[in-house]
Amino acid sequence: MVSKRLFLSAIITCLSVIAVAQSVRTHINFDTDWKFHRGHAADAARDFNYSLETIFSKSGSAWGTPADPAFDDKNWEDVQLPHDWVVGLPFQYVKNNDIDGHGYKPVGGLFPENSIGWYRKSFEMNRADSGNRFVIQLDGVYRDSKVWINGYYVGGNFSGYNGASYDITDFIRFNKTNVLVVRADASQYEGWFYEGAGIYRHVWLNTINNVHVATEGGVYVHTAAKTVTIETKVVNKNIHPANASVYTVITDRSGKKIAQGKEVPFTLAINESRTVKQELNIPAATLWSLENPYLYRAIVIVKSEGRVADSVQVRFGVRTITVDKDKGLFVNGLPVKVKGVCCHQDHAGVGVALPDQLQYYRIGLLKEMGANAYRTSHNPPTPELLDACDSLGMLVLDEPRLLNSGTEYENQFRQLILRDRNHPSVFMWSIGNEEFATQRTDIGKRIAQNQILLQQELDPSRTSTYAANMGNDFKGVNEVIPVRGFNYNLYGVDGYHKDHPNQPVIGTEVASTVTTRSIYVKDTVRAYVPDYDSTYPSWASTAEQWWQLAAKRDWFMGGFAWTGFDYRGEPTPYNWPNINSHFGIMDMCGFPKNVYYYYQAWWTDKDILHIAPHWNWPGKEGQPVLVWINTNADNVELFLNGKSLGKKDMPRNGHLRWTVNYEPGTLEAVAFKNGKKITSKVETTGKAARIILTPSKTTLSADNEDAVVVNVSAVDAQGREVPDAADLIHFSTEGGAVIIGVGNGDPSSHEPDQCVTGAWQRSLFGGKAQVIIRANNKQGAVSFKAEGNGLQTATLTL
Repeated sequence: MVSKRLFLSAIITCLSVIAVAQSVRTHINFDTDWKFHRGHAADAARDFNYSLETIFSKSGSAWGTPADPAFDDKNWEDVQLPHDWVVGLPFQYVKNNDIDGHGYKPVGGLFPENSIGWYRKSFEMNRADSGNRFVIQLDGVYRDSKVWINGYYVGGNFSGYNGASYDITDFIRFNKTNVLVVRADASQYEGWFYEGAGIYRHVWLNTINNVHVATEGGVYVHTAAKTVTIETKVVNKNIHPANASVYTVITDRSGKKIAQGKEVPFTLAINESRTVKQELNIPAATLWSLENPYLYRAIVIVKSEGRVADSVQVRFGVRTITVDKDKGLFVNGLPVKVKGVCCHQDHAGVGVALPDQLQYYRIGLLKEMGANAYRTSHNPPTPELLDACDSLGMLVLDEPRLLNSGTEYENQFRQLILRDRNHPSVFMWSIGNEEFATQRTDIGKRIAQNQILLQQELDPSRTSTYAANMGNDFKGVNEVIPVRGFNYNLYGVDGYHKDHPNQPVIGTEVASTVTTRSIYVKDTVRAYVPDYDSTYPSWASTAEQWWQLAAKRDWFMGGFAWTGFDYRGEPTPYNWPNINSHFGIMDMCGFPKNVYYYYQAWWTDKDILHIAPHWNWPGKEGQPVLVWINTNADNVELFLNGKSLGKKDMPRNGHLRWTVNYEPGTLEAVAFKNGKKITSKVETTGKAARIILTPSKTTLSADNEDAVVVNVSAVDAQGREVPDAADLIHFSTEGGAVIIGVGNGDPSSHEPDQCVTGAWQRSLFGGKAQVIIRANNKQGAVSFKAEGNGLQTATLTL
């Protein structure tokens, strides 16, 4: 199946370029028809004798293991990528910091039976394709992967986050079955948060000519004003020298050709590579911005011996990024305060194996909140996340796994830059995060200097920062980093800026309020914290505290709140039964918490008036309830059952509070914003009567990849959403789609996210749940049903 990205870009490209691109290079999705089986990190017999067979002693000698193409895998599980084998494991309590940090999932060194995964895929190659080169591209395998083709070992990748590509040309069998095998070893963690395990990103088979654009960083597109510079690295893998040439065509988003460069000829020796630099002008260029993320296409065409040999398409944006020590960040010459969030890469129901559509869904939720920047903490992101940020208009602070200039990690940083430097959304690089043992030392300074110089060599169009939890401290990394990044310690920013006025400052990690959606009373048994912007760890601050500081200082570039979404693992401030974080502005499903509306009030121009909590408090009649209002109106008057509880002016970048003695009925807020009346209310509801289904979209592509998020809620007999409903809901589908995950945002829920061995179900938490559905390749309607005891069933047709 041709990749969705190639297909979409080909549609909008002029017909002559389409013909060229399709005739010389293919990018085939390899996500379907895999076989999977867990191995064992400590028992060779349960790991298919991997550690006993001498499969590395002779080339192609993979006998007796799953790497052998003749191995019988018919009883293995059928899986489709992306795949995370950890998300389906049960929760298990172990008193261990790494286990709780990873969400109490039994994976890692203490659980050898769950920490090895084997994957096998069989495929055919037509002899008519011989003469080309074939490259397997794995975008991400967690972790420490090894790859074989037809019994031949072709390479491995230590990283669980950087992708890897392998030229398998010499090992291909034409008109016969080929077998691709991947072994993933997740027995050693890389981070201290949920990381999953398996081939959790896409796999591709690329077919290319012997004279081709380099597979790693082969095209570099960067812009200055309306000038587009394209640097193309061409490689000759023929068994003889080649006469080659390169030229570039630029199209607008509709496919219209707007510029074409001159054809540049050159000669390549055997195994020689050469970089060709071209400059093209785009008259009256439409700038890429947060409000209008306009994308052009650069189509690089390589000829060999007078015939088209290769073609690569790159999406890019025309935009400028300027960092000023006194005024902060500028995009296209206009000031932009960074209203950012840090995020890990997992989501409820699917772990780290997110369908592409879910990347767009999550970025869309952040945009709706008012966020304009995303920090990929603390690892290289999946490529489709950056595609979503390019398309929707979201700045990205791109970050490697850790700060280290040794060969392994320097190469990881190099690969990250080469892969991501064409994305207009990437406005700055981070070289690392909170290296406690290193960041204040001379060694840390030297490592940082190496990584900074590498970044400037590979991408001189951007600058870099480092996420330092060091306060007003100029030692080590901070001595050389171009932009000083603050992780918390905001009490030190004024003193630091005064002492080092020529170093720009950004909040690389701020806030860290802990809240539980829909819970307004501290509960140490269930490990819940109130859904107000009031509870935070000792190192952190509330949302209001950091944003008031940032908003008042032009030189403070803004910052990245920890975190946009809850994530599995790193439970704070409680441990078991809590199995995921409370840091999110939204929960793991993307349902907003109360603090969401604080940010939305001050990060957008929308009319925001939000009341917390809900008004269902049976048994608390006459008792005080803290009412918290987030709004960007000028003033607010609060009413309980029609009686005024007083009127208050709204402080800039603040919130309002009332203490109200509870009585059932209606709590209503009436506000005025520039003379315009705004109202909002919460009501005491009846019990849940029927189910409501809200899909993220109503049409799916029958491509085995497309996905839809269906949010589930319950309403009473009057149609009012019941905010404390906890009913168990059962789900089923018919037609061309399958359920791949469920969630509800409850940070202490031990219900399974994946119910593949039985019926799919999930309890409502705070009145909500979520189902993620993935398309298969069947045409026609999809029927989705949600049922609950005593509730009117809901059916959705896609």
